Amino acid sequence: MWGKSNEKNWKFASERVKCLHSLTREHRATPRTIGRGPRCATKACPKLSCALSTHFPLYIMARFGKPQGGATERAITADTLSKGQIWFSFALVSSLFFVWGLSYGLLDSLNKTFQDSLHLTKAQSTGLQACYFGAYLVNGPISGPLSRKYGYRFSIHGGLGLFSIGAILFWPCAVYYSYPGFLVCTFVTASGLAWLEMAANSYITVLGAPDMAAFRLVFAQSWNGVASVLGPIIAGRTFLKTGHSHTLNHLQWVYLGISAFGCIINLLFFIAKLPEVKQEVDSSIEEKPVSIWTQKHLLWGAFAEFMYVGSQVAVASLTINYYVEQPGLNISVTRAADLFSVTLAVFTIGRFIGIPILTRVDSALILCLCGLGCILMSILTAVVPGAGGIACLMLIFFFESVCYPIIFTLATSNLGSNQKLGSALVAAGVSGGAWMPSVQATVADKTTTHRSFFVPISGFAVVSAYGLYMHMRGCKQQGYWSWRKLDKETTMGLTAAPHTDIEHVEQTSSDKDVKIGQSSPTYPSVPYQH
Repeated sequence: MWGKSNEKNWKFASERVKCLHSLTREHRATPRTIGRGPRCATKACPKLSCALSTHFPLYIMARFGKPQGGATERAITADTLSKGQIWFSFALVSSLFFVWGLSYGLLDSLNKTFQDSLHLTKAQSTGLQACYFGAYLVNGPISGPLSRKYGYRFSIHGGLGLFSIGAILFWPCAVYYSYPGFLVCTFVTASGLAWLEMAANSYITVLGAPDMAAFRLVFAQSWNGVASVLGPIIAGRTFLKTGHSHTLNHLQWVYLGISAFGCIINLLFFIAKLPEVKQEVDSSIEEKPVSIWTQKHLLWGAFAEFMYVGSQVAVASLTINYYVEQPGLNISVTRAADLFSVTLAVFTIGRFIGIPILTRVDSALILCLCGLGCILMSILTAVVPGAGGIACLMLIFFFESVCYPIIFTLATSNLGSNQKLGSALVAAGVSGGAWMPSVQATVADKTTTHRSFFVPISGFAVVSAYGLYMHMRGCKQQGYWSWRKLDKETTMGLTAAPHTDIEHVEQTSSDKDVKIGQSSPTYPSVPYQH
């Protein structure tokens, strides 16, 4: 909606344009001795200067097709887009998942070589981890409000820009072998990934029907998993195969290439016309949005994401140690690294398997079952030795595969205009990876690596409980238990208007909410949605 003020501006601009044409003809009749160019023309004709100063700002605004106001005001719902626009936007952002996964896979392999060349201690490695995951905690509150004001494209440009800057800054750090500089580069690179995490995940969830949000996000993030597997393989078979594993001179150009690659992708997103899309919610929520701090499903979802990422990073950080320390198998570090690549492939396969399941089964129920699977496999990993323990550890990654995108979609559902703020809060939950790996490593030092796998169970338990909570919440509002996914009509029909203890909303006969066992049920401020 442009508003009455903008309509007046356009009428005023059209009148000024007519005036501009007449004044231009008047200027042509002036003597040529005065000079040429806009500045000379305005000196010869003061009226022309007034018209130019009024006309050009409005012309530029119309040229870029951006009405005045924030991104939320000019955003549209996905159902107003054509199928071609939806597919183009989805493919474009999904390619972003693949590109940043591949780039970061290469960068992660380079950074491991960097750490070996600097002979970092365990405490220094912990500092790197704190910088990486701390960037998510710092940039989450920043990226959300900025994205809400300036749009998704702004956040994508900012994320790719920070990622490229962080990659190129590794060059002087590699020259001078600077550990503090390495910390700064890690923080800047992770800041860019935090911006991309918020913008890309949030955009995919709103680009279509609300009931298919989990399906879309799992499918898009599957390509990130493919890229994360290919990145270390490409690094190991190309520029890390030179025999200079403890020198950095031959890696400087690779950092430059990754930075340039990020700049090229950023340029492509600048050229592409990515529509600004908002979340499709019930009219009662859209007309009267409520604070994100009153949304229980969002707050619990952010906490579940915080605990889940902590467990996921803790398991991954000790996977190679677990493989090497298996009794009787004599697994070398090189062989353990190859097994870890297989483990990441299992993680990616799990996401592709989850895609068709999410089209029929309730995503919250899947999250609950995957959390239980992670708990069971963690227990078996801790107590089963040999090849059986390795298989159980790989199955942990399999059950982890769909947890992050499902938590994200459940937590950010039905937030309306506050969806970007909620997405930033959930993305900040990635900072949970900063603390649990240290706890598990401490337990591993005190006991054994096998026994330390009891630690991540706490995070997986929170994930399973959150999935059960969201599933039962949906069943209560639906009126009966079902494992099937709700369709769009049923999901939107179950939407209740937000209310507080002081302000109650009376339900009319047109409401589609199903009352369960009471005449005047009270629902949470934002209902369950896939």
